[in-house]
Amino acid sequence: MAEFRDTPFDALPSGLPPGRLIVPDEGDWPGGPVMWVSDKPVPDAAVLWMRLHESHPETGFYPLLLEPLCREPDRPWHSGELFPPLSVGAIDVLRADGVLQRFWEMVSEELPEDADESERVDHNGVPRGPWPGLAPATPPGDDPDQTVREHVLARYAGDDVLLGLVPAARGADALTRMGWSGPCNHTDHPQEISAVVRSWEDRFGARVMSVGFDTLDLSVAAPPTTLDQAIDIAVEHHAFCPDNISQGCGDFLQYAESLVGAVRWSFWWD
Repeated sequence: MAEFRDTPFDALPSGLPPGRLIVPDEGDWPGGPVMWVSDKPVPDAAVLWMRLHESHPETGFYPLLLEPLCREPDRPWHSGELFPPLSVGAIDVLRADGVLQRFWEMVSEELPEDADESERVDHNGVPRGPWPGLAPATPPGDDPDQTVREHVLARYAGDDVLLGLVPAARGADALTRMGWSGPCNHTDHPQEISAVVRSWEDRFGARVMSVGFDTLDLSVAAPPTTLDQAIDIAVEHHAFCPDNISQGCGDFLQYAESLVGAVRWSFWWD
């Protein structure tokens, strides 16, 4: 915990717009601020985000584009609607395979031993049965950091968006270090989300791009190139965020098809 009390927010990067330091209001947090957030949406935020992302190795602050809750712009960022944060050690002790297996067992329907072929998928076409393990890494693609910068410029150029800064070595870790509570209806342990995103950073060149009240957007430098690869990854996505399918397209195969060549992965938890 001392790691957070000593967080060097007095060493924020120069040239920031007016902003404030955020202290979590969820739980009993005795420490200080866990993130910096701009007071208002920043005009053409992609340009400043680019500069902050490029300087991240020197500053130690990972930049995030922040989406507030619709019609309640103070939530969750300015209101501090965050869990008490944890150190990266809470992520280090987890394996993505183990986290996803636990999620899979939470959301997957048990397969009867005498199941016929028609019973091997649920009503959304999601495979049933034991956790199949992690999808293989895809061949290295473009540089992940350059990919996320290009994607942010393409998607957010000219847009006014809140900016956040979290002292973290990588985007996956920022989710835990700021106590993000977005997936709380699926897990109230953000370190589990971070452990999976870390693995995607390593296997698929993913990078955290924007975070919302209950949404997460990643850029992907090495997406699946075949449907078989995409099906393996879609299994992970279903365990990680079942609402993507159950309250999205409603069809597992259609969802998997949408991942082929997709350079952006988006998640939403109800």
